Amino acid sequence: MSVRMRGAQGTVPVPAHQPVGVWLRESPTGLAVLAVVIGAGAGLGAVVFRWLITAFTRLFSGHADYAAAGGETHPWFPVLGPWFLLIVPVLAGLIYGPLVYKFAPEARGHGVPEVMYAVAERGGRIPAQVTVVKALASALTIGSGGSVGREGPIVQIGSALGSTFGRWFRLPEGRLRILVACGAAGGIAATFNAPMAGPFFAMELILRDFAVESFGAVVLSSVTASVAGRAVFGDVAFLALPPFTLRNPIEYLLFIVLGVVVGACGVLFTKVLYWIEDACDWAWRGPEWLRPAVGGIVLGGLLLLLPQMYGVGYPVLQNAVEGKYVFGFLLLLLIGKIIATSLTIGIGGSGGVFAPSLFIGAMGGTAFGIAVHTWLPAATASPGVYGLIGMGAAFAGSARAPITAVIILFELTGQYTIILPLMTAIVIATLTSKALLGEDTIYTLKLRRRGVDIGNHPETRRLAGTTVAQVLEPLPEALTADTPLPPAARALALSGHGILPVIGGDGRYHGCVTARAVAEALTGERDETVGSLAELPPLVTAESRLTDALDALTQAAGTGLPVLDENAGTLTGWITHQGILTALHPAA
Repeated sequence: MSVRMRGAQGTVPVPAHQPVGVWLRESPTGLAVLAVVIGAGAGLGAVVFRWLITAFTRLFSGHADYAAAGGETHPWFPVLGPWFLLIVPVLAGLIYGPLVYKFAPEARGHGVPEVMYAVAERGGRIPAQVTVVKALASALTIGSGGSVGREGPIVQIGSALGSTFGRWFRLPEGRLRILVACGAAGGIAATFNAPMAGPFFAMELILRDFAVESFGAVVLSSVTASVAGRAVFGDVAFLALPPFTLRNPIEYLLFIVLGVVVGACGVLFTKVLYWIEDACDWAWRGPEWLRPAVGGIVLGGLLLLLPQMYGVGYPVLQNAVEGKYVFGFLLLLLIGKIIATSLTIGIGGSGGVFAPSLFIGAMGGTAFGIAVHTWLPAATASPGVYGLIGMGAAFAGSARAPITAVIILFELTGQYTIILPLMTAIVIATLTSKALLGEDTIYTLKLRRRGVDIGNHPETRRLAGTTVAQVLEPLPEALTADTPLPPAARALALSGHGILPVIGGDGRYHGCVTARAVAEALTGERDETVGSLAELPPLVTAESRLTDALDALTQAAGTGLPVLDENAGTLTGWITHQGILTALHPAA
């Protein structure tokens, strides 16, 4: 069937599906429709994924959540006692190892970095088979005792679904990236019953911007996925916790200390994760498809010693926050989770690091709370308050996504009373993480180790290692500080830069004056000189990286900036947008 369009040459047949395709590709309404469809698919995918985890956990352990069972025997094989824990990770590894190796290598690991890479470097293209393989591999990993979370897998599952839909309708890369983020947001929202956290997770970590069009789409997807999830799981907070309250404003000082301590724990988790992954890479010499099964023996031994590490571990987390564990055991669980999660991923398992970071924060925060409550019992809240806040601080320390951390902790717990201390600790944890780890996070470090820096645009990455000295231009004639405004306006107009440097009578640099500042002063008929209007723009030296100079030019009120010799306080040259473009495209 076809429709006909009238043009200059008469009537031209056009395929009937073309108007619909154009509508979906170009109109805001079409994007909204696709976002709703992807949200529904991600919501249903989250339901199926959680069912798979439960089914495999019952199959491999005989319990709905073996972390809460704590060392009990498998009801189907009581003769084995707890020693079945040595076997089940091996059996699961023999299934998901070949599955991942043959059909979707992207499904290995924690998932979110792969989605970030697909959005930043591949235009949002994710193979369709990742949806099925990731769901099966992650459910097998978690169900057999792998100490990982389910948020990474569901983000990758939802994102692959969004990418598949977008490529099916031949959407341009800009919209394809948005649909990938819609799938991620929908997966998070449905899995954790967190419709607000889903969009912020997608915007802060996946898209890394907050454009209006993309934000509207991911919100629609998140809401739709939440409706689907609530229809199956019910509308209740993900963690059922008693209400917590603060006792004294002085506790905010303790929350600052908590942010530093638990933020450092998040950094430790990041470092140990990649240390153990490197150690596994170094030690393993066999075929990759067999690695999860052989590594499963080591994982099983760890589970035998500390069965609370089995699977995601939310019951253990809840017990800790409710005050059911002593100080020493909390620290043991914290260290155990870091090692167990790192080992699970290092041997080739599939699962996320979000839930483990919450677990680590809960253990560290509650232990901190026990210590300060013992020291100041009358002035401090129950240790559980510190455990809840520690959850957000640990995630912020590892992923450095403070907005997502605040919102998702509020939605997971339903505890509004902890918002202010939560925000305080999360900001401090984020700053601590940046001070200790630099620009990397638990997600981006995996990509940086592959030589990929998603923090910069591909063209900007061409400037890596280039300094300002390599594109230095002659300095335009500077204005003296005592130059009257009318001749200064003429000089600025002739320069073409909209900005010129200002020097004093001693020849030293005083700053820059802009055409806009001079025009405003002339309009106001103020009797001034250039020196009174001089401002100090961002500092650029000959040793500055070209990427930093580009940022400085973006902030400047003109097309150029002076290059300063910091030691002498004098100017050595000039840098412009055109000079940087020439460095990017030498042939031009």
